[in-house]
Amino acid sequence: MIDHSLSGDSAPLGATVVTGGVNFSLFSRTATGVELLLFDHADDVAPSWVYRIDPATNRSYHYWHLFLRDVKPGQLYGYRVCGPSDFGRGLRFDPQKILLDPYGRAVVAPSNYDRNAASLPGDNAGTALKSVVVQPAHYDWEGDQPLRRPSAQTIIYEMHVRGFTQHENSGLPESKRGTYAGLIEKIPYLQQLGITAVELLPVFQFDPFDAPPGKTNYWGYSPISFFAPHAAYSSDRTPLGPVKEFRDMVKAMHRAGIEVILDVVFNHTTEGDERGPTLCFRGIDNPTYYILEQGEKYSNYSGCGNTLNANHPIVRRMILDSLKYWVREMHVDGFRFDLASILSRDASGHPLANPPVLWDIESDPYLSGTKLLAEAWDAAGLYQVGSFVGDAWKEWNGRFRDDVRDFFRGEPGSVRWIADRIVGSPEIYGHKGREVEQSVNFITCHDGFTLNDLVSYNGKHNEANGEGNRDGSNDDRSWNCGMEGPTDDFTIEQLRNRQVKNFLAVTMLSLGLPMITMGDEVRRTQCGNNNAYCQDNELSWFDWTLLEKYDDVHRFFRLLCSRRGLRNIEHERNRVSVNAMLQAATKSWHGTTLNQPDWGDNSRSIAFSGELRHEGMQFYLILNAYWESLEFELPTRDRGKWRRWIDSSLESPNDIVPWEEAPEWSADTYRSASQSVVMLLSVNE
Repeated sequence: MIDHSLSGDSAPLGATVVTGGVNFSLFSRTATGVELLLFDHADDVAPSWVYRIDPATNRSYHYWHLFLRDVKPGQLYGYRVCGPSDFGRGLRFDPQKILLDPYGRAVVAPSNYDRNAASLPGDNAGTALKSVVVQPAHYDWEGDQPLRRPSAQTIIYEMHVRGFTQHENSGLPESKRGTYAGLIEKIPYLQQLGITAVELLPVFQFDPFDAPPGKTNYWGYSPISFFAPHAAYSSDRTPLGPVKEFRDMVKAMHRAGIEVILDVVFNHTTEGDERGPTLCFRGIDNPTYYILEQGEKYSNYSGCGNTLNANHPIVRRMILDSLKYWVREMHVDGFRFDLASILSRDASGHPLANPPVLWDIESDPYLSGTKLLAEAWDAAGLYQVGSFVGDAWKEWNGRFRDDVRDFFRGEPGSVRWIADRIVGSPEIYGHKGREVEQSVNFITCHDGFTLNDLVSYNGKHNEANGEGNRDGSNDDRSWNCGMEGPTDDFTIEQLRNRQVKNFLAVTMLSLGLPMITMGDEVRRTQCGNNNAYCQDNELSWFDWTLLEKYDDVHRFFRLLCSRRGLRNIEHERNRVSVNAMLQAATKSWHGTTLNQPDWGDNSRSIAFSGELRHEGMQFYLILNAYWESLEFELPTRDRGKWRRWIDSSLESPNDIVPWEEAPEWSADTYRSASQSVVMLLSVNE
């Protein structure tokens, strides 16, 4: 390569392939010098070329830029940035460290990558991560576009790219296990299941070594690049391989009618607190990218050591540019924002009434129609479920999770709360005048018990994490059905199976946007571990033998999904609020006697009837968490007859039947077994 360099342009940021070469641009307000380094291989201990970016000719405002001729996609590069080391002012420059490009579209790791070397004095070129020049337009999408499926017809399946196919019993060749390519091979399973969207745990490049000694950061909540797909999830290990393979996966998902939602982490990075490594942002412009306390300390609203300064103009732009890149160039359909409430904090950590970054995301025309899901709380106690800013955001409804769990374990007063949750949580969301799908309804997620463990353990069992079982939530609201952990007791196992079906049924039948977690449809277990973030092993992976062992649960969920896709979506198109829907509907609450619900603290059951006018159908839903069976009076029908669609107490295949094959029920009452869910329906004839 001939050393031909020009001053280049300040925009766009990152490494941009243009005619004749590549333009490089980096923001740093407080740097005194910047060097661009080119590498031939990830393991190189020294760069092949070093270019000093002249601040007199190659700096515009705070943007350091350079154009290099003859550089092509696939080129490895990094930066060294000089400046004062003044912790009191928040300046942590280290000119010996190789730094990633904050806008780098791909990342490679050397075979001997060393996180600790980035924390210690000295040159770390041979053990450092490197960025890769990518040409985003160089891919044939074959006409693919994001699907934009209505939320009213959406079923989200939260999953881990590696964990879904990594098990040796996945039926995949070893080269594809745990990869985007492996996920493509399992699309037929997802189609058969009936889900319409996968929500992928973090796929931004992260540091797997950001974990206790001897452990792995399995979940991936430790990002270091907001533009690069995680390279270890690619079966193609060439520098440009992960970008292509990720796109192949998205294109294949779309062909199968499945949307791709990314779990994104814009609240912190893997650089951690003041003891952490210098990998990127810290060494480029520390006080710009992080919220600091008196300069030296990092604010920790994330619980992970630092907090991204999301409402700083430079960071706001980076977040927005990242989202637009994943939508426009990678074709993803939506985002779930981890600890989204942090994005409402200012540079001092105080919550803002109108956070600029959240309004930027909501109002950006390139993101219109993109699904935006917020985990509307943070690790420092800010809780905004029902009060999250904006009009477009859906919210993980933590109250739904807790109240449904409480009901099925028989907590006093839980009937009043579950009644509100199954009709879209108007007590939480009614004041906002939003569609019912604002509430993302879930019982479990990656963080906490699996659904099987929720009904099998009264307490967490996180000993394998090496933290003395002190980590993880102490508020699981679980019930082991009479025995802790696995059992051969037929009665207990039968009850657990029924409880799993109860939770799945309520999630899918309630008004809102349903989400289930990978493997819950086959009772995947983590042996009571409710914080498996560092367990990259069979404890966390999908065990494909469970598909046969719990085929009745799998079938139960599959038939629940089959009905969701037929839902009317006019209310969403017209932005009909949950309150308006309920006011327009014919509905009644009941106890065992018609129109006499028991709202007392000791009540353990409730029934709900209503009419779906656009479908000419009435339904009658019974939720019985009592330890004995109960006889419920049924409303009379002028036309048609009641038919039993669901009774979770019955053995498969009678626990749920195809909608059109529901058997008639001619009696005036229905006896609901203990701990069961029943759904009767009647279609006008």
